[in-house]
Amino acid sequence: MSGLRVVPAFRHGRERLYVCREDGTSVAWYDRETGRVNLLGEDVGDEVLAALYPFLTGPVTVGPPPVPTPAELARLTLHPDDDLAPNRPGEALLVALDRDPGPAHRLRPDPRRRALTAEQTVGEALDGLEGAGWHTLHSLPLPGGDRIHHLVIGPGGLFTVHALYARRTRVLVADPMVTLGRREAEPLLRRLRADADRAAYALTAEVRPLLALVGPAEVTVTAEPRGVRILTDGELADLGRLGGVLKPADVEALHGMARDRHTWGRL
Repeated sequence: MSGLRVVPAFRHGRERLYVCREDGTSVAWYDRETGRVNLLGEDVGDEVLAALYPFLTGPVTVGPPPVPTPAELARLTLHPDDDLAPNRPGEALLVALDRDPGPAHRLRPDPRRRALTAEQTVGEALDGLEGAGWHTLHSLPLPGGDRIHHLVIGPGGLFTVHALYARRTRVLVADPMVTLGRREAEPLLRRLRADADRAAYALTAEVRPLLALVGPAEVTVTAEPRGVRILTDGELADLGRLGGVLKPADVEALHGMARDRHTWGRL
């Protein structure tokens, strides 16, 4: 075989190098991250490796593509309109602000923009766990107009994460009440536990609630809240150290289920 060319492409955030014939038909691809050359045809290994030689970054394994897992098959058959994985942190707020930005001049800041800042800050921190085997989904819609700010799935289990803007504000937590500065206390932890329970029902797995405080000046907890983890945005990276709860295959399966919009519409 002659005339093979190498074409770079990105799929699901990962770079692949495709080896193609002159007519554009792919005969193999090289995944640098896994160090594997996947052959789509028989008896083309030597020619493919010769074409890829300038691009290889280390030892590689060569063989047919791996058989898709059930989670991968479910993702491949998921309609794009029903896939929640592309949601940005604060997706619902971004859409709402785009539709109704509010008056250009107002005496007080739009609370939606502070909430958006909180979700974006927390979402960015959680997305940083991806390399440690975690997946994060943002702005998951629930029946009745509610939503889960973030859902984190990884070796340490599943967490529903609620982002709360607390920039330079004292926070008092007295389960189930949360008080920001001089504002009136709200039973926020009760809502977080309810969201985690709904997620657990939808995914048929244990889900724990987490309150993420963005930029607080001080956090006072009168007693350990029942079942709720409380972290600041700077502490969210600590989740990456948790493990021993879910195997990689379980993480992928739960992520595949959670990214499907229909999973949440059944609640």
